[in-house]
Amino acid sequence: MIREYMANDHKECDILFSQAEEAAAAGGWESVQAHIEEFAKRTLHHFRMEEEVMFPDFEETTGMSQGPTQVMRMEHAQIRRQIDELRAAAAEQNKNRFFGVAETLMILLQQHNAKEEQVLYAMADRMLDGAQVVEKMKALP
Repeated sequence: MIREYMANDHKECDILFSQAEEAAAAGGWESVQAHIEEFAKRTLHHFRMEEEVMFPDFEETTGMSQGPTQVMRMEHAQIRRQIDELRAAAAEQNKNRFFGVAETLMILLQQHNAKEEQVLYAMADRMLDGAQVVEKMKALP
């Protein structure tokens, strides 16, 4: 249940990221910035669902606070920095910088999402009440 819900959210964030890249390729910088902001908003909300709900529940249930959730938090910090870099490149309307940062960000996201979907979410589904966790995540503003 957690895996399905969060994997679907990953896909929705990926679509928003692709829209920003398409707008940049077309040179529509105002549109790029709007798409980046929507992508950032959704991605940062996704991180909040994990960091404020799922990770604490997982850590409390398993007793593991120095394991997979710690790695995911560190990767979230890296991704946040790349999102800031992407915003800066878009504000400069620097196509080369934008696509360089976008490529790095896409690789980070793909690797991060794969670890979550294949390992962490599967563990969480086995150890937590998935329906309860998903409801708490949906309730976050």
